[in-house]
Amino acid sequence: MAELPKKPFAWQKWVLGVVMVVGLIISAQATGTNLPMFFQNFGQFTIIFQQMLSPDWSYTAYVVDPLIETIKMAILGTTIGSVLAFPYALLVARNIVTNRWVVGIFRFILNVIRTIPDLLLAAIFVAIVGIGPVAGVITLAIFTFGMVGKLFYEAVETIDEGPIEAIKAAGAGKLEIIRFAVIPQVSNYFVSYVLYAFEINVRASTVLGYLGAGGIGVFLQRALSQFRYDRVGLMVLVIFVVVLVIDYVSGKLREALI
Repeated sequence: MAELPKKPFAWQKWVLGVVMVVGLIISAQATGTNLPMFFQNFGQFTIIFQQMLSPDWSYTAYVVDPLIETIKMAILGTTIGSVLAFPYALLVARNIVTNRWVVGIFRFILNVIRTIPDLLLAAIFVAIVGIGPVAGVITLAIFTFGMVGKLFYEAVETIDEGPIEAIKAAGAGKLEIIRFAVIPQVSNYFVSYVLYAFEINVRASTVLGYLGAGGIGVFLQRALSQFRYDRVGLMVLVIFVVVLVIDYVSGKLREALI
């Protein structure tokens, strides 16, 4: 008769639980977390929330233009980053470029780009080009390049090798292989990744604007600094509706593609 697997001892579970609790307490002390103070000041949150629930509808006319600017930033940043990511992803796919050194160097560069937070990029480019949408577009383009490049080269590496071998046997060059054997298999995935990046960039551009990178985030930061939470509520509502519509439309497009 086969032996049943031994269950862990009860004391092991208790030790693990104690370690987790101690770690949580130490982390709270190290970060200065004060939960009693949070609950003491919770009344301020309810006051702010009540003001946000009464949006200043007269401010709507001032929100439209920066909202459109935010969407334009997301479109430009996504487009530029995706166009650059498409050929770059082919350079880091092992089944396209067989030179390990070339692939390793380009992947290292891509990983470095992906590790830089978009907020840090926005702060740097605001300092370089000044406050405005240009800094936001550059930041979103770099962010999109890193994300789409990573997803796309992983998709390229999972394609069916049969068409590649067949075209190689016919004497085709590298460009013909990419055009006739690679792109037809991954084009739908690439479009799906671009749409996904656009969804993220619409939301991210709002936060970047808070740092001065253009768009509605600039007006959001201004309203918060003036304690005009009724205007903040209006902008949050408008952003929510726009993001919801974009998520729905891009989701339907991705479903149709894949």
